[in-house]
Amino acid sequence: MTDPLSRTLFLVDTERFSDRDDVQQGYLRRMLYGIVDRTLLAAGVDQTSRLRADRGDAIMELIDPRVPLTTLLRALITEVPAELHAVNRMAASTAQIRLRAVLSVGYVAIDEYDGWVGTDLNQACRLLDGEPLRAALRERTDDYALCVSEPVYTGIVRHGHRGIPAGKFAEITVDSKNGPLRAWLYGDLPSGPTVPGPGGVPEPATGPTAAGPAAAALAPEPDAAPASPAGVRFHGVNHGIVAGGIHGGVTFGAPAPAPAPRGPGEPA
Repeated sequence: MTDPLSRTLFLVDTERFSDRDDVQQGYLRRMLYGIVDRTLLAAGVDQTSRLRADRGDAIMELIDPRVPLTTLLRALITEVPAELHAVNRMAASTAQIRLRAVLSVGYVAIDEYDGWVGTDLNQACRLLDGEPLRAALRERTDDYALCVSEPVYTGIVRHGHRGIPAGKFAEITVDSKNGPLRAWLYGDLPSGPTVPGPGGVPEPATGPTAAGPAAAALAPEPDAAPASPAGVRFHGVNHGIVAGGIHGGVTFGAPAPAPAPRGPGEPA
């Protein structure tokens, strides 16, 4: 395994990719590659300054840290929405592409199998797969949700560099098996319960919220599994970073079925 090197980490994932058939998935992959390539090129990131890992519906990029984070973040704020608009405005509803993205920094090593290893990368993947970012995208109409890790926020965003509006970033907390991760979401916070409170129970997020029909997407479906006794559905996420797996959650805490009614004369 190589020695860990400092890298800029850019991760992007396609919403509801597995809901499409094979032909549609192939089309979405072509659109995803094109959007990422054109965005990074606009930020001055050429092929010699990046390494890519293909994850089917997602892409992970290790970018040379000599590329200014300010330039890259400005491109993620402006170029990705413009690219999505250009692609989706002429596409059928079944071919619409919607993206979640994370920008982070950290140390990553490459092993003998060309796999990427690093705690900083693991944490970036958990931000990408976390409920706050997923909920934000569900509620938005612009097909895009972006968050940055805490080091990117403290080192770049909060200083108000040109083209990076610090006031439009809102703090979020992503629950993970290794503890809560702090990050910063670009744009309005989702209206659903995404911030873990004491004991891991989600509490309502504070700050600006989206309103209207999009909020209905957070309501449980009629045939969903029963909620826990406290009325809260918990989700667990497990990540296999080197193998590229990002696995969905399962529901815990369903109440036991009610006992059958007693017949006449049966003891209580």
